[in-house]
Amino acid sequence: MTTESPSFRWVKSSYSGGGGTCVEWAPSNVAATGVVPVRDSKDPSGPVLAFPAAAFASFTASVKAGTLGAV
Repeated sequence: MTTESPSFRWVKSSYSGGGGTCVEWAPSNVAATGVVPVRDSKDPSGPVLAFPAAAFASFTASVKAGTLGAV
């Protein structure tokens, strides 16, 4: 997936602090494609990961619920 799409409006995570480990996603793309684009905010021209919307929703629900193990 490319970051050059004019329809992408990147949003930084509301949980991102000032520590430089930020993730951005493009929620405006999800309804049209069913895919959630995610990238590293420190490298906006770098690779974009594309997750199926259902998988991304499941992941974020698990993070919010605290059911994922510690790293």
